[in-house]
Formats: sequence, structure tokens, C-alpha cells
Amino acid sequence: MEKKITRSFTFDVNAQNNEKYGDYVEGRAIVFEKPTDIGLFTEVIDKNALSKTDLKDVRFLINHNTEMIPLARSRNNNENSTMQLTVGEEGMDIRANLDTENNAEARALYSAVKRGDISGMSFMMTVRGEEWDFSDEERPLRRITDVGRIYEVSSVTYPAYESTSIEARGDEEALENAKSVLESAKAEAEAKAERDADLNELTSLLNELEANDDNQGN
Repeated sequence: MEKKITRSFTFDVNAQNNEKYGDYVEGRAIVFEKPTDIGLFTEVIDKNALSKTDLKDVRFLINHNTEMIPLARSRNNNENSTMQLTVGEEGMDIRANLDTENNAEARALYSAVKRGDISGMSFMMTVRGEEWDFSDEERPLRRITDVGRIYEVSSVTYPAYESTSIEARGDEEALENAKSVLESAKAEAEAKAERDADLNELTSLLNELEANDDNQGN
């Protein structure tokens, strides 16, 4: 079962207004090919990781509060949605139209972004494909190659790192999640190494037997 995890970035989030969209905020929720300090390992989201991602229903929230009424929503990313998602070369950008006239939370967020009090963007995803590099034992590298689904994107108050993605949950929960991911990857890598060693040993034995048969035949 794919586990939901969150990542957040400090990236320019702007508050704008025009006749077509009214009040809206825009920013980059996902950044490709940027090394990420997760604490126990470094993580990179591959530039092709969203090529098959489920973006059919994505909410726009504040600080991943899934109990709040969404401030905007993308349904199949169609032109009638109140949030638009754009996947480009550098990541995924969003534009969320806010009902600042009738929604006090939307009005407060618009003001906070416009004043520069909130500058972080974040998203909740599941990981369907990944690759690990353990050449640096103290700092393994996890490359996310396939994001299964994006559930929501959020404006966040406290991204822990200025220019990198992080676990957007409490420190203890984030650490436990990172440990779980790392231990699982290490166990899989060790099991593969053992299988490869067994295969090499078997191959050597077969080669030796074939050599003996050839010698006896001669």
C-alpha cells in the first residue's frame, strides 16, 4: 500500500488580482531535481516523476489541514476548476482562485501571502517508484521516479529548510517516517546483494563443473 507523505518548499508564492481570476495565489508546489535534506537521507524528485501521476482531484489547503473547507480545488485540472496545476520542466506550479469576499480563511491567507508572511508551498503525495544509492553510507540518496497521486497542496507557515523540501509534519513523526523508509530500502538492497552473491556463486560452480567435464572429455 502506498503511504501518503508530505514535502514542502520555500518558493515564491504570490498574491495577485485581475478581472479574469479575481484574488488568487500562485507558486511552485513541487520542485524537480533539487537535493532535499530529509534528515537521514537526501531526496530528489525526478523531472519525470509526474508523467503518470493521478491529478484528478487535488485540494488547496493551509498547513495540510484536511479538516478545513478547501480554499480551492482542481477536478481533472479543467478550466472550470478553482485551482489550476501546470507541470513544467522545473516542477509543478499552481494557481488557486480565492473567494476572499465570502471566505474569511481565504481572505486571511491572501493577505498573509501578499504581505510575505507566508512563503512556503507543500504537497501530499504517494510514491509509486523510487531508486536508492547507498554509495554514501552516511547520506544515502533517494530518487523519487514515480509519484502515484497528489492529494492536496498547501500554503505552509513553517517550512523547516529555506530552499529544500522537508517532511511537513511534526519532527518526531517526520523522523519515524524517514527511518521507516530508509530501513525498508536498506533491507531490500541487502536482500538483493545476497541474491546476487548467491547467483554469482552458483554461476562460478556451474562454470567449474563445465570446465571439469570438458577436461574429462579430452
